[in-house]
Amino acid sequence: MAPVIAWEFYSGIGGLHLALRRSKVSGHVVRAFDWDQTALQVYAANFGAGIVTKVDISSLSAAALDAEPSPAELWLLSPSCQPYTVLNPNAQGPADPRAKSFLHLIETVLPELVNSGSSAAPKRLLIENVAGFETSSTRHVLVSTLQRLGYNTMEFLLTPLQFGIPNSRLRYYLLASTRPLCSANPEAFAQIFGYIPGHSDHNWVDPRTASEADLAASDPQIAPIANFLDDHPEDDANLPHAIPDRVLQKWGRLFDIVLPSSCRSCCFTRGYTQLVERAGSILQMNENLNTTDVFTDFLDAQQKDESTALEILRPLRLRYFAPSELLRIFSFLPPSVSTGNSLVHEDFDFTWPETLSLKSKYRLIGNSVNVSVVTALIDFLYSE
Repeated sequence: MAPVIAWEFYSGIGGLHLALRRSKVSGHVVRAFDWDQTALQVYAANFGAGIVTKVDISSLSAAALDAEPSPAELWLLSPSCQPYTVLNPNAQGPADPRAKSFLHLIETVLPELVNSGSSAAPKRLLIENVAGFETSSTRHVLVSTLQRLGYNTMEFLLTPLQFGIPNSRLRYYLLASTRPLCSANPEAFAQIFGYIPGHSDHNWVDPRTASEADLAASDPQIAPIANFLDDHPEDDANLPHAIPDRVLQKWGRLFDIVLPSSCRSCCFTRGYTQLVERAGSILQMNENLNTTDVFTDFLDAQQKDESTALEILRPLRLRYFAPSELLRIFSFLPPSVSTGNSLVHEDFDFTWPETLSLKSKYRLIGNSVNVSVVTALIDFLYSE
C-alpha cells in the first residue's frame, strides 16, 4: 500500500496525528487546521511548524482544498464538543456557532469535492466527538450525507477502559470509507458499536452495574493509575499540584477521589483544576486512610466551626494529576510503568512551549483525544 496522506481538522495538540503515526498504517499528516493559537504553538513544537495552519475552518472552500498540493485520502476530524456535551447547560447542538464549521465541511465542502471528482475528496474519514453527539441532529446530517455520497459508515461509543487504561472517557467515533469496512453483516451497521471488531467481540461492561458473570466474560485487564504517575518521594513535604486550601474547605466533599491503586478515573475535561464536579478525578496519595471516614470527621469539625477542620484532610495528601500524568493517561506518552498496551510506544517525546501556562496545558489536554483508542480505530479502518 502506498503511504497514506492525511489532513487533520480541528487538530488541537495533535492526538489524531500521533494516532496515525502509531498505527499499522504507513501514513503522514501533511496539513492540519485549527483556530486556537495556543494549540497551534503546541502542535508546531511537536510535529513541525510547516504542517499546521491557523484558519477558521468555516471559511475553507472546496476550491481551496482542491488546490492543495498534497490531496489527502484520509480526513481526521475532532470538531468542537461544546455544542453537544452534557457538561454544557447551554448546549445548542447544530444551532451553536461552534458547530457551524463542521456542518460547513460536511454539508458543503465534502459534497462539492466528491461530486466534482476532485482528488481532494477523501476515501476515508475518522471523526471523534463527545458521548451525546450520537443523539444530536448533527449526527443525523453527518451520517445521511456520508451515505448519500457513497461512503460506508460505522459508529462507535468507546472508552479507554476497554484498552486497559484507567480512565472512563466515553467518546463517539465515526469511520467512513468508500470501501466496505469489514465482513460483518451490513445490517449490523445500523447500530452504534461498543467495541471494535477484531479488537474485541463484545461491548464493554461497566463494573459498577454489571453482574459477576458479565464481568468475567468482558472486562479487560485495566492497569492501575500508579502506572501513569510521576515519580515523587513518599515523604515529599511539598505535595506537587496540591489542592488549594480554599477549594478543599468549600468544595472538597464534591471531588471524585481516586487512589494510585484504583483502576478507574473520571473523564478529564478542559475545566480540570478550574471546576470541581465532572471535570476529572483527584488523587489521594495516602492509601492507608479511609476517604469516607476522614471526610466525615472533617464535615463534623466544620459544623462545629473548628478552626483546625482542614488539618483533618491533610493526611490524605490530595492533589491534582500533573499534566505529564494526564499525557500518559491520554496515551501521548508511554506509561511510567509498562502496562502491556501495544498501542503506546516510546517513540514520541511530547513537549510544551516554555511560555505555556499550567491552566493552558490542562485545557488543551482536556480538549484532546485518547491516542490509543484512535490508533485502534485507524488500524480497523484500514484492516480490509
